[in-house]
Amino acid sequence: MTDAPSPAPTPEAYVLGVDSGGSGLRVALGRVDTDGPLFTAVCAEPVRTGAGGIDAAHLLEQLLPAAAELLGRASAGGTADSSGQVSPGQVAAFAIGAAGMATLGGRLRAELPGALAEALGVRRMALAADAVTAYAGAVGQRPGAVVAGGTGMIALGTDLTGWHRADGWGHLLGDSGGGAWIGRAGLDAAMRAHDGRRGGSPALLARLHAVFGPAEALPGLLYPRSDRPAVLASFAPEVAACAGADEVAAGILREAAAHIAEAAAAVCPTADPEADGACEVALTGGLFRMGEPLLGPVREELARLVPQARVTTGTGDPLTGALRIARALALDDLRLPHHPTMLFVPAGDGPSGPSGGVEAEVRNGDPKSDDVPADGPVSGAVDSPTDTDTSPVRHSSDISG
Repeated sequence: MTDAPSPAPTPEAYVLGVDSGGSGLRVALGRVDTDGPLFTAVCAEPVRTGAGGIDAAHLLEQLLPAAAELLGRASAGGTADSSGQVSPGQVAAFAIGAAGMATLGGRLRAELPGALAEALGVRRMALAADAVTAYAGAVGQRPGAVVAGGTGMIALGTDLTGWHRADGWGHLLGDSGGGAWIGRAGLDAAMRAHDGRRGGSPALLARLHAVFGPAEALPGLLYPRSDRPAVLASFAPEVAACAGADEVAAGILREAAAHIAEAAAAVCPTADPEADGACEVALTGGLFRMGEPLLGPVREELARLVPQARVTTGTGDPLTGALRIARALALDDLRLPHHPTMLFVPAGDGPSGPSGGVEAEVRNGDPKSDDVPADGPVSGAVDSPTDTDTSPVRHSSDISG
């Protein structure tokens, strides 16, 4: 790759967006001048992660044939052959959001730019944490905040000069208020009722029996599993279902809502005068599909902690966000802050970042604690948010740092 600027794309040029998570790889093809995807493809096998991080070769093995298929469907007569080779010059820009990009994406950042330039002829590209593509899908390129909830929970905000992250540290260290957190609290209340301890819920114990069988057998079912966060999260909808008639279940959701609102308050940027002093806070991910039993308390807590918040439901998912980032790159209009791990734009691949080419910082929790790494102090843990997510409240893309 060279630092020579890429030629301006024609309106009919294509852009590619990719969402890689524990549920597999999704690819969307769009045009520079048209919002939304033309075609999408799904690869059900999750990209492998090993000691060296996310496996770039395995990602390319799935991505290139999928891109060839989509371009073949979109182009009259097709321009991609059966080997997955694509004629250069068709794709103006490319963006990928991947679970674990911040902590485990070093190989992707090192290997993908050259490989995609050779295979697709694309030199404008962005490699992002899936929390960033979730932000772009839910909020776009405006200042604001997103809370992405599924098995885990992460909040991400920006004033367009830097990123501010709260939580998303996995179920052992955080993800407070996420699906696994709610499910575990519900199971704890059920086991308390089984034992006759204070704080128990007979209603949740009945749901435990219905879902998992005898309470005393639950440890043997849960502890050997490698997907314990997802198993815990699978009980979260049971907590929501009981909340209307059970005070213990309702209390769990109120506490979860407080955690969610605290994370949003930590990342919400200073009010935008052009937005009547409001801060947009978008709620996205499968967690919020539990509906009013959770959304009602979340709105109440946000009104208390972030009175300037304008709460919205994210209309676009991380794949939509990746496609939006690719389109912005193609048009020299990427306003989201560049960052070496959260939103990596290789040198010479499009415009400089909104800070005049200086990479934006990521603040964790206290805005003054800039010495905390954006990807946290621990990476690659077995029970991290990058694990395969099979719960009914999972993120559309296993949101993590």
